[in-house]
Amino acid sequence: MTFMPASFHFKKRYIVYSLMFLYIVMCQSCMTMRFSNKETTKFFAVSKTEFQDNTIAFEGYKIHYVATGNAENPTLFFVHGSPGSWNAFKEYLQDSLLLKKYRMIAIDRPGFGYSDFGDAQNLKVQSQRISEFIKKIDNKKPLILVGHSVGGPVVAQLAVDNPSWLKRLVILAGSLDPKAENPEKWRTVIKASPLRYLIPGALRPSNDELWWLKQDLVDLEPELKKITCDVTIIHGTKDALVPYSNVAFMQKMFVNAKSLDTITIKKANHFIPWSHYEIVRNALLNIQ
Repeated sequence: MTFMPASFHFKKRYIVYSLMFLYIVMCQSCMTMRFSNKETTKFFAVSKTEFQDNTIAFEGYKIHYVATGNAENPTLFFVHGSPGSWNAFKEYLQDSLLLKKYRMIAIDRPGFGYSDFGDAQNLKVQSQRISEFIKKIDNKKPLILVGHSVGGPVVAQLAVDNPSWLKRLVILAGSLDPKAENPEKWRTVIKASPLRYLIPGALRPSNDELWWLKQDLVDLEPELKKITCDVTIIHGTKDALVPYSNVAFMQKMFVNAKSLDTITIKKANHFIPWSHYEIVRNALLNIQ
């Protein structure tokens, strides 16, 4: 029979607790999915693109953004999915053809990047905060909102709340049909403390907002008739994350849109802003 001294068990337990504590601390800083100012500067230096990397503070929250292009041009306003940050659209912000036509702004949505990282908000609160941001940066020129994935319902909520502001919505693989959303039950388990603090970085606010999304879309559905601007839908037929059935839902619900264009990309998955860059970029260039 082997006898283990009590000091050995104590040390072993101490090591386990230390490792757990270290993991929790690391969770707060890893997988943030955001660029530092240094990384942003380095990225745009390659193409010699002039940019602004700023944060606007409001009462109780802040919005971080990166802007490129002529401030007197119409605005392409990019809204990323979940998780993510402004740099999901970094290639668009340095595109020479887009720069000739637009001022481009990409934000960190509330809870992501440097916009109160970790503090996720539902669609309505996101719309309220982003609306206030848009008021601050408005240049009195046409405004085009571009939203990918969860950014799709965000820009739709913005259009519902501010129907007179917009020239066009561009919805890339957007998740708008509440019937197509089936929130996983495990999300509510890991939303609760202390398990939520074991989720690394941007995955935590992402889990929060994806759990709320179903009800957010239920609330948004009857309001979609308020959208009166032009709408472009771009979606892949093999999207496993946001089913292609969302296209038929949007075509049905955008009854008061000034115009409705649909670009279907056969066999494309959810990541069309990057996998089918030229199709998306050309759709943006062709906006009149």
